[in-house]
Amino acid sequence: MHISVIGTGYVGLVTGACFAEFGVNVTCMDTDAKRIAQLEKGEVPFFEPGITELVAKGIKENRLTFTTDIARAVDKALVIFIAVGTPPKSDGSADLSYVEEVGRGIAKHMTGYKVIVTKSTVPVGTGEKLREVITAHQSDRFRFDVVSNPEFLREGSAIEDFMRPNRVVIGADSEQAVAIMKDLYRPLYLIETPFVTTDVPTAEMIKYASNAFLAVKISFINEMATVCERVGANVQMVAKGMGLDHRIGSKFLHAGPGFGGSCFPKDLAALVQTGDRVGYPFQIAGAAAKVNYEQHLRMVTKVREACGGLQGKTLGVLGLSFKPNTNDMREAPSLTILSALIKEGATVRGYDPVAMEEATKLIPGMIPCKDMYDVAEHADGLIIMTEWNQFRNLDFVRLKQAMRQPLLLDLRNVYDSERVTGHGFRHVSVGRPTREPRPA
Repeated sequence: MHISVIGTGYVGLVTGACFAEFGVNVTCMDTDAKRIAQLEKGEVPFFEPGITELVAKGIKENRLTFTTDIARAVDKALVIFIAVGTPPKSDGSADLSYVEEVGRGIAKHMTGYKVIVTKSTVPVGTGEKLREVITAHQSDRFRFDVVSNPEFLREGSAIEDFMRPNRVVIGADSEQAVAIMKDLYRPLYLIETPFVTTDVPTAEMIKYASNAFLAVKISFINEMATVCERVGANVQMVAKGMGLDHRIGSKFLHAGPGFGGSCFPKDLAALVQTGDRVGYPFQIAGAAAKVNYEQHLRMVTKVREACGGLQGKTLGVLGLSFKPNTNDMREAPSLTILSALIKEGATVRGYDPVAMEEATKLIPGMIPCKDMYDVAEHADGLIIMTEWNQFRNLDFVRLKQAMRQPLLLDLRNVYDSERVTGHGFRHVSVGRPTREPRPA
């Protein structure tokens, strides 16, 4: 089978490379000629563990090709995946202009039956809208089916998520389209992956409902963390006690500076807008977004109070991307928090293993540093913003020698307080009591 993927961003490229690994012939198409030229040489324009190797393998084995020609992409493929951006509009709704543009291009170049699949996260009703766009712009009348096949890829582990997913959701109104989609995913039958087969609107809603629920869990535990600090409880133990209840589960119950990334903030906003559009305001989803923004501001307050004010202080920051194993800075908590610290007069020195280029552009005034110890030079406090693995075993003796004040602001609760205070550091974390340094 030959498929095409329109859009070579994060979702599109991972989808194309992984299907090529499944033995499918894949054409990835994008209008960005520079990006396509890079990809043809095996150069991936973003960081994701394993993706560069997988792209190189697909190219070498002639199962993965790239083009800027939509006519070529449409002509070759039985199945066409749409994986273009759906950025938020000013009212929070998803901008579907790129999806509709692709739909018009597909319509113009169709020469036979096609299965057209939305892989992008799109609001309920997009499938029907896409069907109308294609029908209106076809040069000749060819039969086609529209399918919703939402992605559930976590940045930093996207290839594993594609190869060993919790579930595959297929929304379609045609038995033929369902059969073709199941054939594409046939390798997953060997690992008994559950398939959820439903109609298009329900599949579209599953993605939003899933992301919104996870965002709610994060905002809930962050609210619990604030209360825990005020009553002297330990939010990590609270989360452990909650998570052992199988009805709740332990995932996404980690207190911190709030969520970010390309999905949760955008999808919450789109879901809230959908509720408004149909006359039912989403109260819980809206509250989760509000709590998340306030959590960023609470982190600024926490740093300010721990340092005794910010004017003239120097702060080292470990981790800038919104999560480990990615260089994605979209909606990263560091953007709000560090900008506020700089605005209040602090000097901020930052380091991230892969996101330095992006972060330096997005956080004016931040001083980029070469490593995790350079960032601590003459610092009045060291902030763990993103929990990269290399930050989990810091040399506290070396840090203490470099810093002006031995203060660790552990916004991801990476460290046990006994270990930190045993090295003479004050340990400030989220949802746990602040611990003072132990006497030598």
